[in-house]
Amino acid sequence: MSVRHFFSVFKQVVFCDMKVETKHTTFTSFCFGFQIPTSPSIFLNMDVKNRVLTLAMLFLFLFFCFPFAFVEAYQPFNLNITQNKNQTFFNVTNTLNNNRPSTIVLQIQGTLGHYTVPLEIGNPPKPFELDIDTGSDLTWVECEPCTNCKTPINKRYKPHGNFEPCADSLCTEVGKPRTFKCVKGNSNGQCHYLIEYEDGGSSRGVFVRDNVHIKFTNKVVKQPPLVFGCGNDQKFHGHYAPGILGLGKGKSSILSQLHDLGLVANVVGHCLKEKGGIIFFGDKFNYQRGIVWAKMLQRPSDHYILDSANILYNGKPTSVTGLEVIFDTGSTYTYLNARSYKAVLDLVSTDLKRTPLKEATPDTSQPMCWKGPKPFKSVADVRNYFKPLALIFTKSNNAQLQLPLESYLVVTKEGNVCLGILDGSKNGLQNLNIIGDISFQGKLVVYDNDKKQIGWVPGTCIYKTPM
Repeated sequence: MSVRHFFSVFKQVVFCDMKVETKHTTFTSFCFGFQIPTSPSIFLNMDVKNRVLTLAMLFLFLFFCFPFAFVEAYQPFNLNITQNKNQTFFNVTNTLNNNRPSTIVLQIQGTLGHYTVPLEIGNPPKPFELDIDTGSDLTWVECEPCTNCKTPINKRYKPHGNFEPCADSLCTEVGKPRTFKCVKGNSNGQCHYLIEYEDGGSSRGVFVRDNVHIKFTNKVVKQPPLVFGCGNDQKFHGHYAPGILGLGKGKSSILSQLHDLGLVANVVGHCLKEKGGIIFFGDKFNYQRGIVWAKMLQRPSDHYILDSANILYNGKPTSVTGLEVIFDTGSTYTYLNARSYKAVLDLVSTDLKRTPLKEATPDTSQPMCWKGPKPFKSVADVRNYFKPLALIFTKSNNAQLQLPLESYLVVTKEGNVCLGILDGSKNGLQNLNIIGDISFQGKLVVYDNDKKQIGWVPGTCIYKTPM
């Protein structure tokens, strides 16, 4: 979980070098340099031959001067592509801001710790499986040529001269203090990046811009040119997805780019379940009733942060108060600072002393586990032993984020039950508090950057495609 961001600029382009003037009796076009009488009296007085000729000329005029009137609905982007020796530049018209289409919904695949979404990139579109991460901005995919890549060569992204140049404000804006830079002596002027995550993983590569194939809920299909990382060197421990979908608040995120193009509101949300779920972009998603909202902490940060959080145990106050928490889907588990973690562990352990559960050998990823008289099959088997937790946000009308047992406990393959809340100080997070995927399961979570708030509500995480 780390944040890096960059800024991209889209230029406007004129499609047709023409000027159209409309008057009561004439329509003047500078595309062809002729006039077509449009007064009803003039047209009706013509003979049949002249009427047909006039209509034919009008059709040709419209066809050549307004070609976008004949383009199908699924081709909304008119791109002027200019190539030089080293780069391909995409110029997008200001028509992108007209009639914001709808909302984008993507199906999440996988389970806890391995949630991914497919993103189709290029022409023709090629699918890439990306890990969803609200804790970082940069989206990247494994790219040719590649060092330490896990994907086969035929499944990697292949750039085609579409590198982002150093002259773009992308490099200059985010090079302070982040690791985005133009390497000295690099003859082709490519903008390089290095992003490092809190778990020790990293991706290094160059920025590229390419079309991303997107289908909206109103069935409109667009292929906007978006900027992302072309990862040539990845270093991760254990399982990792061959790419990251950065959903943070920074300008480099896919959400921010889509919003800057006028395609969606600056809103993103997700709903995770035991297997799969959904993620959406835009504000046209039908939220269930009863959604609870809390104000985002207004600070120069690309993270989604809520402050003044107190922890409740079984509905009762605890000594853990005044926390700042980060909502981060890039984290599998939930992390608390050392003091808060110890307080929660003490509460849980004290209650378990009156049960038949005994401490078990720690799991590789969960250091605190318990075993019962017989192996557990699911969290439902331990409902009589554990109590629910909750976060109450005192500066947001005491909004509560409920953490039932499924939101902080994990049953292992050995049949033990483990605490899915970890000590962040032992995982390189110092004093940070992070709400991870385990605590998001069974909830629709909405990040509304327009209104500066985060909302949540219990959800089934099932989306039915409109007919």
